[in-house]
Amino acid sequence: MCVCWLRPSVQAGMCRLTHLLFLLGVALAKYDPTWNSLDTRPLPPWYDGAKIGIFLHWGVFSVPSFGSEWFWQNWQGSHGKQYVEFMKENYRPGFTYQDFAPQFTAEFYDPEEWASIFNASGARYVVLTSKHHEGFTNWPSKYSWNWNSMDVGPKRDLLGDLAKAIRSKTPKIHFGLYHSLYEWFHPLYLQDKTNEFQTSNFVKTKTMPELYELVNDYQPEVVWSDGDWETEDWYWNSTVFLAWLFNDSPVKDTVVVNDRWGRGIPCHHGSYYTCTDRYNPGVLQPHKWENCMTLDRHSWGYRRNSRVADYLTPLDLITEMAMTISCGGNILINAGPTHDGRIPPIMEERLRQLGSWLNINGDAVYDSRPWIHQNDSVTPGVWFTSKGDEVFAIVLSWPKNDVLNLGSVVSTPTTHLSILGYHENNIRRNLHFKSAIKRMQVVFPPMSDINSQWAWVVVMSGVKPASRPSLPPKIMSFNTP
Repeated sequence: MCVCWLRPSVQAGMCRLTHLLFLLGVALAKYDPTWNSLDTRPLPPWYDGAKIGIFLHWGVFSVPSFGSEWFWQNWQGSHGKQYVEFMKENYRPGFTYQDFAPQFTAEFYDPEEWASIFNASGARYVVLTSKHHEGFTNWPSKYSWNWNSMDVGPKRDLLGDLAKAIRSKTPKIHFGLYHSLYEWFHPLYLQDKTNEFQTSNFVKTKTMPELYELVNDYQPEVVWSDGDWETEDWYWNSTVFLAWLFNDSPVKDTVVVNDRWGRGIPCHHGSYYTCTDRYNPGVLQPHKWENCMTLDRHSWGYRRNSRVADYLTPLDLITEMAMTISCGGNILINAGPTHDGRIPPIMEERLRQLGSWLNINGDAVYDSRPWIHQNDSVTPGVWFTSKGDEVFAIVLSWPKNDVLNLGSVVSTPTTHLSILGYHENNIRRNLHFKSAIKRMQVVFPPMSDINSQWAWVVVMSGVKPASRPSLPPKIMSFNTP
């Protein structure tokens, strides 16, 4: 990983050297199917630099689009009252979950338009649900007969079409896949569960064949696993699959995986940790991590009965992103497409609004590193990142009386400050500042003179941290050689 305290020219050279060393290390390494061995694999550099990803929960659950993507389980597993009543009031007696599949039509699905939206959002990777816990595959899997997007519903390879569009239209975006290890009501899984997982017929004939098929046919650079929590990783045969993925698969040099590979594995093993949904610890972490979160506060899948207030505002989204990247994480922003293949307008709007902010302020985000301090000690809502000899302060609310007080930054004789989006003749204008007792005071220009909305980024060079960190910077090495 590139070191953040070097001059930009030196840092660029170090980054190139680090990347070469990473590729050499991957080429020479051979990983055993044990966590001790798998955990020694360096994190591919592209992932840490990407920072922003888009998550897509799309499947048969997008047809009822009621409650959440757990509709089937909530209806016929736990028999939730609101789900039972919803079905009774709106569907004929004897209607089954499988009867929803022909209505998963995707007639308005335009993967190139999706790619354009994701590109406009500023995202650097996309993770599509290949199969959720319902078992329906969004590709023509040989291991999911008559319960896949080619045999029923859309009658097309939804996954393959998006992979092609992303790779041909948006070269900056890496393509990845979510895959659920388990399925709520698959007979073989339920049989293995009854046998206390001493048999593994479901894994041998369904889960693992699907995963190998996905990687060989679509070559995702993210394999986002889920549905692991009912039993240990030895049942899922996770380490054997990951050893193949890192040693011999077509994406062995670039692929990253999360940490959901068996009970007790999350937050302990994986290229990066997700720990729990919407994980955002607010402090620097010792291992690369990801905040997977939703634009809809209540669901990962699309809900027809959602309200405007249920969705994050642009400031909510930027705040979540700033906190995440300042503490060394990536943010994976979930949108739920409709059954007919559209990104809902309010979700598209939020993604485009984020992209418009990143177009101005992206220097503080992409390829950035955590600074010595993550947030300011005096002013709430100020989060720091760094790159080379520059420190970025992401300011989430306009300072009172146009003066920003920073308690975590100390000026020096070489200090220069500016704000992204504040230019004259295409040259970034300097800010006035002064040192006060235990703080630096930065004078903001009129808000109307700055292009940015919602949040503002102060760029600082020639500054020092106010005190030494409690943990050294090497904590963010992410296993890079």
